[in-house]
Amino acid sequence: MFDDPYSDTLPPDFPVDNLDDDDEQEAYQPRVSIIKVSSRSRSTSVAGAIAAVMREHRFAEVQAIGAGAVNQAVKALAICRGYLEQDEIDIVCTPMFTEVNIDGKERTALRFTVEPRPVASDDT
Repeated sequence: MFDDPYSDTLPPDFPVDNLDDDDEQEAYQPRVSIIKVSSRSRSTSVAGAIAAVMREHRFAEVQAIGAGAVNQAVKALAICRGYLEQDEIDIVCTPMFTEVNIDGKERTALRFTVEPRPVASDDT
């Protein structure tokens, strides 16, 4: 078996030991937790969390339910761009709707996938 630097990001029941050599590269995907934002979240704290995840994994997901939470999430994403500027990482955020189950009720959440902006080539 290989030494897994992301073992703490995999779910406990992720079947790493059962992978064949051929499947290992394809099936192995580090899992990053979703950053959940509420209307009471401090946007600067959320921005710091997003920046830390982006520096380490180059991918983050931010989820919010309700207008106040979405407002805090969007502010955090804007602040995060400034935090990542010193690392020369510019981000792209893609919003999507997702259904989540909270206390037995289906709720619609807004989830942002956050990725580094592709570097423009000079071949234009």
